[in-house]
Amino acid sequence: MLTAPIQNYLNQLFADKSGMQTISLQTESVGGGSINAAYKITVNKNQKFFLKVNSKTTYPLLFEKEKNGLDFISRQKIIKVPGVIACDEVEDRQILLLEWIGDGLRSELFWKQFGEQLARLHRVTNSSFGFEEDNYMGALHQSNIGYTNWVEFFIQCRLQPQIKAAIEKGAIQKKQVLQFDKLYTLLPGIFNSENASLLHGDLWSGNFMCNESSAPVLIDPAVYFGHRSMDLAMTTLFGGFDKLFYESYHYHFPFPPNYNEQWEICNLYPLLIHLNLFGSGYLHQVKTILDKFS
Repeated sequence: MLTAPIQNYLNQLFADKSGMQTISLQTESVGGGSINAAYKITVNKNQKFFLKVNSKTTYPLLFEKEKNGLDFISRQKIIKVPGVIACDEVEDRQILLLEWIGDGLRSELFWKQFGEQLARLHRVTNSSFGFEEDNYMGALHQSNIGYTNWVEFFIQCRLQPQIKAAIEKGAIQKKQVLQFDKLYTLLPGIFNSENASLLHGDLWSGNFMCNESSAPVLIDPAVYFGHRSMDLAMTTLFGGFDKLFYESYHYHFPFPPNYNEQWEICNLYPLLIHLNLFGSGYLHQVKTILDKFS
């Protein structure tokens, strides 16, 4: 249940925004990811919102970073994201209040539109790889220091921090570390030269929705400018999206000729994150990819 200070905060917030008294405020626990408490908030039995709650010290500025990512994507006016109602701290908690997204039909048109809109998002480019601030990938810090070279950024800001953490946990062995070292020498010949694309950053099947109008909506971003294969690769990691999504994307922004190779390597980053967060169950997938390039 929500704490009394958070309930009081919400009552005041809704009163300030609508000029009306909050007659009733119903809360219902819902799924919101592995690290957040999440709630469906119903105000006066008709207005619905999505609320995330977390400690403000365990993951400092977690929701502020998420808000900034949502706002950045929203400003491109390409693909929908939930509207941010409030992002604040209430005593020892941080909260993020979002527009409620109802479920719609994932039709053929939905998947085609999703592919086209992601392609258009990836055509928003930047002069360097990275972002204006660091943020989070799940529960882990994500460095977004700017680099003009994709391979250098990928190694220094994506792979190396996770490899270092995995070594400290004893999650990988010396053999895998040496395989990563060899892989680094191959990367310039594997990744084609492209401008840095605006990425969602954590685009697996749990981080998009289909709203009541059957339009795609991105949620839980880990925004930065990177090689677009990072987003595309992650769509395949836990089952993949509908084939119409990939066909539509490819029509509007053709994949590189060796995209399968790029996607395998890109997925080392989220797999290392899962290895560090959830344990050795993800080591086999890391090894399988590394063995292909050894």
